[in-house]
Amino acid sequence: MLQRTNILFVTLSLFIAIYGKTQNTIPYGNNPGAGKYFSANGTKIYYEIYGQGQPFLLLHGNGGSIASRSNTIGMLSRKYKVIAVDSRCHGKSDCMAGELDYDIMANDIYLLLNEIHVDSAFIWGHSDGAIIGLIMAYKHPEKVKKLLATGANIIPDSTALQPELVEMMKMYPRITDTLMQKRIKLMVFHPNIQWEQLTRIKAPVLIMAGDRDAVRNEHTLRIFEAIPNSQLCIIPGATHFFFDEQPGLFNYCFTNFFEKPFQMPSTVEIMRKVASQMIK
Repeated sequence: MLQRTNILFVTLSLFIAIYGKTQNTIPYGNNPGAGKYFSANGTKIYYEIYGQGQPFLLLHGNGGSIASRSNTIGMLSRKYKVIAVDSRCHGKSDCMAGELDYDIMANDIYLLLNEIHVDSAFIWGHSDGAIIGLIMAYKHPEKVKKLLATGANIIPDSTALQPELVEMMKMYPRITDTLMQKRIKLMVFHPNIQWEQLTRIKAPVLIMAGDRDAVRNEHTLRIFEAIPNSQLCIIPGATHFFFDEQPGLFNYCFTNFFEKPFQMPSTVEIMRKVASQMIK
């Protein structure tokens, strides 16, 4: 019994994306004035909308919800039309029989954007939300204006994730909470994105992770290298939850990406120009 409790405690600590919430006067995640449901192929998906302007979609991590982004929604809604969603089997959204799958979850988001008549959106997806964002970017490129993918992996094994965490997640059958078991099982067997699929992404993408992330640094780097229009930001001295641990660095990269023109400067091109001036 003690071993089972320890397994559940560590798993929850590492993967539930409900981080350091502060008190808000607005009940984000449970706000009747802003929240609605829509049907995604028979499953009720819950979402809330705040603010005006360029649509900005927030996608939470495994075990999280709209409430996980309480500290972010208020700030973003001053400038953007914030669309915050509870993924299926999370928050106030319904679940379904059978296994969870990121492709199904991405299709929920695609249907939601159609439902609320959003042609394209800025997207910040973390962890599971980053995976969903990447799938959206290559399956529905017209819907993604810019994508920030934080803590993303595209395969579920130890070449992508820290081996200790992979072994920990494989203990999911011993978790007594059936909904949590379903969510952890999702991460054990999914995603299974092909590297070639990332090359189809047309939108500007910022790949971000902590240098002590759940995702291995070499995997994060390879994702960055596979996406044609991409930038990379590795936050030093930080884990999978770097936006709470290093908010100053995170906010700088976040603002620079979404509020400035996208750039991919080349040191090679700079040196070529210097060389052309020096060599006659």
